[in-house]
Order: sequence, then structure tokens, then C-alpha cells
Amino acid sequence: MLLTNAHIVTLQTDDSFGAITDGVIALEGSKIAWVGAAAQLPETYRSKQTHDLAGRLVTPALIDCHTHVVFGGNRAAEFEQRLNGASYEDVAKAGGGIVSTVTATRAASEEVLLADALRRVDAMIAEGVTLIEVKSGYGLDHESELKMLRVARQIARSRPIDVRTSFLGAHAVPAEYAGKPDAYIDDVCIPTLRAAHAAGLVDAVDGFCEGIAFDTAQIARVFAVAKELGLPVKLHAEQLSNIGGTRLAAKHAALSADHVEYATDADASALAKAGTVAVILPGAFYTLRESQAPPIQSFRDHGVPMALATDCNPGSSPLTSPLLTMNMACTLFRMTPLEALLGMTAHAARALGDTNRGRIVAGARADLNIWDVSHPAELSYRIGFNPLHSRIFKGSL
Repeated sequence: MLLTNAHIVTLQTDDSFGAITDGVIALEGSKIAWVGAAAQLPETYRSKQTHDLAGRLVTPALIDCHTHVVFGGNRAAEFEQRLNGASYEDVAKAGGGIVSTVTATRAASEEVLLADALRRVDAMIAEGVTLIEVKSGYGLDHESELKMLRVARQIARSRPIDVRTSFLGAHAVPAEYAGKPDAYIDDVCIPTLRAAHAAGLVDAVDGFCEGIAFDTAQIARVFAVAKELGLPVKLHAEQLSNIGGTRLAAKHAALSADHVEYATDADASALAKAGTVAVILPGAFYTLRESQAPPIQSFRDHGVPMALATDCNPGSSPLTSPLLTMNMACTLFRMTPLEALLGMTAHAARALGDTNRGRIVAGARADLNIWDVSHPAELSYRIGFNPLHSRIFKGSL
């Protein structure tokens, strides 16, 4: 199939949109076979079936590389508590936060968890997402963590979307292990990671390295098992303070370090040397009304690729809109529209270890979005407006 009469944003490099006016994209199966100006279309493609896009904008499809879409219940009451002055740490220490979602998730059946998750995923698909990462971490016991990962796998069998799973057993210390984080790591987290890997349920390993969760030594023990199993790692790092998580991620050549509001210039340098992506999560920054912004300029200066994600979760980022995420990144952190689009496409793919998505180049996966806009900056500029005309997934409209 040929997509003709298109305004194509190729993102072939990181320094420009790579726009082609009056462009053509040739699709063969699930891959892009050729892309370029109509006047340069090779003769071999001229007899193919055409689909006239009437000058619409085409970009790579969006990728949400950090989500927690599988969970039970909601935390609207805690949202109200924070508005009345309680901090995120106050809520967590009082038995709320992640631990409250753990209770609801443990109680929910796989069928209920899947039905609820699909409503959130449908909202993402409607804005042009074709690949999401889904974390565990709200079970915090052996069976509940595996239950979450099974549900995450089921999402891709229920909707036209690809899913990468991350084992986040080191997310919080459950109530039954209060004050005993090391025992939890030994008794629950590591054995469950091994079981999840054996069952084919996990693509990567994550952790929450923070004062209210786990320290670097505890996370390092989990990462050692991930390395033994041949699994890549990523890390929630420097969201609320700086306790060395970003440097730990860099030391282990992590796919990504996520949040990173309290990362330093030295941390940015370490990420650059390790080839680790910084995943920027403006939804949590906004919801928690934080004031410490991530060091965007340091990431630029050191050449650290910056991905963007919704961080969809019930507590700190109840956000399912990648387009609003892009707007927030520009408005709150002064990222450029180009950086925002790269963050939701090519750099998001890299944060998931996928080098064959996120750019419109020959040989890449044919996941594309067709938009009713004239310039790619409109995707970050508009608020509460979805200009998606259609989505191509695996080469099919």
C-alpha cells in the first residue's frame, strides 16, 4: 500500500522534524518499505494500491514507555488529602499511597483488573498509541504480582496494541513486611521475579529507589538477579530526593532512569556515558504539585535522550493522555515540540529497548499516526483536543 499526498514527519534524526511535503510512504506487510518525496518514488512502487491522505500530517505512532495501567481501585480521597496539605510522603507513611492500591489490587480478580485496564488503554489508543509498557508493583506478594503481569500480557491479546511488561516487585514494602525491606526483597521480590521470568511474563525489571521505598543497595540486589536472568533494567530514580538512583541505573546500563527531578549535572553525565534514557514524567510532577523540575538543560548538554510517558497510575499521575503529557512537558519543563514528539516516539522506543520503532524510515515498523493538523508543533500546543484522524498498526489502517 502507498500512503500518498502526505506531510511526513520522519524524525530520522534528533535535530529536526525531518519533514517531507507531498510525501509518500510505501508499506509492505508490517514494515515501511520506502519513504520520500512523491517525485522520487521508485517505479517499482507506482502500481501499488494508494491511499490519498489529502495533505494530512503523518508521524510515527506514539509510545507510552512508563505506565501502571493495571491496578485495583482508585485514590481520589488521597488527592483530596494532598489538596488539604498532606504531602505524598505523609500519605504513604499513614498507610495510603501505593500500599492502599495494593489492598485493592490483591482483592480484584484478573477479569476486573483487565476490564479496568482496557478502559485506560482505550483512551491511549484513541490518541495514537501503539506500544505501552505496563508495570507490576501493586501486588507485592507472589501471586498478586504474577496476576498483574498475566493481565498485562492479556491487554495485547484484547486490543490492537503491543505491550512490554516490567517487573516492579521493588515498588514499596507491603504492610506485612513493615520495617523489614531486606526480608521482603529476599522472601518475596526476588523469588517472584524468578517465577515471572520462568513463566515468560516479564520483559524488564524496575524498582523504586527512594527514601520511602528502597535504597540503592536493595535495588542492586534485584538488579543482580535481573542480570543473571538476562533481563534489562530500568529505575524510578530521584523523584523526591537524590539518594543515588540515577548513578545506580547508569552503573547497570539501565534502559532508562525515570522521573529524575532531583538528578544533578553529574547524574546526567553518567546517564549519557551509559546510554541510558531519561524518562520525563510531567503528570506526576503536576499532580503532586512538585517544584523541583528535572534538569532538562543538563540532559541536553550531555546528549541524554529524553523520553516522555504518562506514568498512568492511581495515585500520583491518573493520566491517560499522551498529547496532554507532551503539552505538560513543553509548558512545565520548557521542552520543545520536537523534543516532546521525539520523547513520545523514538526516545520512548529506546527506553523500552526497541530500535525499530519511532521513526519513519525504510525497514522500521509501520506504526503510524495520521493527524488533522498542519504542523507537528500543534500536537504539543493544543490542550484537551485530539486531532488524530487514523492510526496504522502493523501496517494496517
